[in-house]
Amino acid sequence: MVQLLIVYHSKTGGSRQMAEAACSAACEEVTTVLKTAQEAGPEDLLGADGYIFCAPENLAAIAGVMKDFYDRSYYPALGRIEGRPYAQMVCAGSDGESAARQTARIAQGWRLKDVQPPLIICTHAQTPDEILAEKTIPEEQLALCRDLGAAMGAGLSIGAF
Repeated sequence: MVQLLIVYHSKTGGSRQMAEAACSAACEEVTTVLKTAQEAGPEDLLGADGYIFCAPENLAAIAGVMKDFYDRSYYPALGRIEGRPYAQMVCAGSDGESAARQTARIAQGWRLKDVQPPLIICTHAQTPDEILAEKTIPEEQLALCRDLGAAMGAGLSIGAF
């Protein structure tokens, strides 16, 4: 059975909402596993046929907890997941491009297949209070996350990737 793994980190709820939205749509197409970056590891990568990585951008970089997941998983998965499709979502206060580039570089090292451009949701949080506040992602942006999840699920289901 085809399996999609969604790995996410969220401190203020934005990335969690995005990952859950993608999961809700993907699970209609394929078996979908949703795990936090703290819970996920190389065995999860090895057991899946495709991936969605979702995390906030913190200080123009991948959130540290997501980076820890990559650090713990990189070498055990290296050479064993080549060619598998992936997509990514970033929850950012500004532009999110740096975190997207970092994830893309890690995925390139794994020789994963990028099947769509990164989905970056910008919360426009700029002050310390806004940055640390619990996030609510608007429905129209969650719909984009569901579309990404549905596309990944459908693509895996029909073997398009």
